[in-house]
Amino acid sequence: MEDSAGLRERKKAATRLALHEAALRLAVERGFDRVTVEAIADAANVSRRTFSNYFSSKEEALFHGDAVRLRRMLQLIREQPADEVPWTVLSRAAERLTAEMYGDVDPSWLARRQQLRGHPSLVAHQAAAYTAVERELVAELANRLTGPDVALRSRVLAATFLAVVRVGVQHWIDHPDRPLPDAVRTALAEATPMAAANR
Repeated sequence: MEDSAGLRERKKAATRLALHEAALRLAVERGFDRVTVEAIADAANVSRRTFSNYFSSKEEALFHGDAVRLRRMLQLIREQPADEVPWTVLSRAAERLTAEMYGDVDPSWLARRQQLRGHPSLVAHQAAAYTAVERELVAELANRLTGPDVALRSRVLAATFLAVVRVGVQHWIDHPDRPLPDAVRTALAEATPMAAANR
């Protein structure tokens, strides 16, 4: 029973990834505004109904990879010792994530991201993805912080951290002359003095 459940989950993950990759490829080839859900489903060899079982919109399909990476970052943060300085925990998780997922970046992936950046509806959807993760990150940080105003400080720290990571990645997409982990590490180091007050 466990094997069949595992196989089912792997098939779901493969379908989700196929839809994401189809959305990304078509958005670059045709322009995001010209891509339809039907075209994405056709390119992934699934039905329109199957698409709807996995994603609520073409934007969500396109940003599936970002959602996966943000979820992984939350997991890495939760695995860190509870008694460490929160900014250290956050920085370590971001560095591990970028090393894991961007250590050997496919140039075609980078080129696609460069083509799609700045599209108004995509920027809004990306912001929404970060906001969803921010809520969970706030709860995690609230458990790690002590002292007064924990609720406010955890929100400030979570928002600062996610903004720094997003800016580091966007800067690297615009200027990919060094590895992404280096760009993110530099961005985090620049923000460290601001975050230090939220220990």
